[in-house]
Amino acid sequence: MKTLPDGLQDHLDTGATTLCWCWKLTRADGIVQGFTDHDRDVAFGGATYAAASGISAGEVQSSLDLSVDNLAVAGALSSDALNETDLAAGLYDGAAVELWRVDWAAPDMRVLMRKGTLGEVKRGPLAFEAELRGLMQALNQPVGRAYCYACDADVGDTRCGIDVANAAYVGAGTVVSATDNRRLTAAGLGGFSTGWFTGGKLTWTSGANEGCAIEVKRHGKALAAAVIEIWQEASRPIAVGDGFTVTVGCDKAFATCKSKFGNAANFRGFPYMPGNDAVIAYAGSGSDLNGGSRYGN
Repeated sequence: MKTLPDGLQDHLDTGATTLCWCWKLTRADGIVQGFTDHDRDVAFGGATYAAASGISAGEVQSSLDLSVDNLAVAGALSSDALNETDLAAGLYDGAAVELWRVDWAAPDMRVLMRKGTLGEVKRGPLAFEAELRGLMQALNQPVGRAYCYACDADVGDTRCGIDVANAAYVGAGTVVSATDNRRLTAAGLGGFSTGWFTGGKLTWTSGANEGCAIEVKRHGKALAAAVIEIWQEASRPIAVGDGFTVTVGCDKAFATCKSKFGNAANFRGFPYMPGNDAVIAYAGSGSDLNGGSRYGN
């Protein structure tokens, strides 16, 4: 149930209203953007909501249970507000969203209709469509650990304990050539063996993609140069001379943790958990899981 500010209910009761929709986006990097479907800018709460932004909302789906509220927001991509490059770079991933119903003639008369985060974003060169997920979305996220063979820590985090700032685990490279926005060869990583950075993180330190980070799909060697393929295309063109740092990768297997990092004591998986043989085994007369006798022959 919404509580309307003083005067807004009276305004609604007149039957002739001056209402508009306003959207407020707060990105993870702290940048705040406002948009409205009104034909003039609307300002309130320390933010200005830009008009003529080409953004419109679809149908709002709500329920009284714990299911997630959903709303589709569609709009045009413009260089002074939203652009495909920023969306592709992930700058809007998980952005906090507020949806307001506002009297544009008196912005103090407004009510917060929805609050949540941006979900799936579909984009093209001219337009985009974003999903607004309600606060109940947090209840759909897995919480706690999983009982599995693989380690559930991320290499370098507090549970792993590996210092990825150590020179043995991080390298600095410079692009020598780029086949496309996913595959490149680089200098500066000749001292690392093939596959050392597979599964690691590449962070651009210069060039058009500076500040962006992408996971490494494959790391190989070609003569003195390193060959790197990243999982997702860089949002901006990769150019010769672009600099980056790349951290060591881990496939989360116990053998890798032991041999590559010497960190078996901090392995966060269950490498000796029973397998399918234990699941399908049946009780026998003194027999073990391998078909032999516990008591000898």
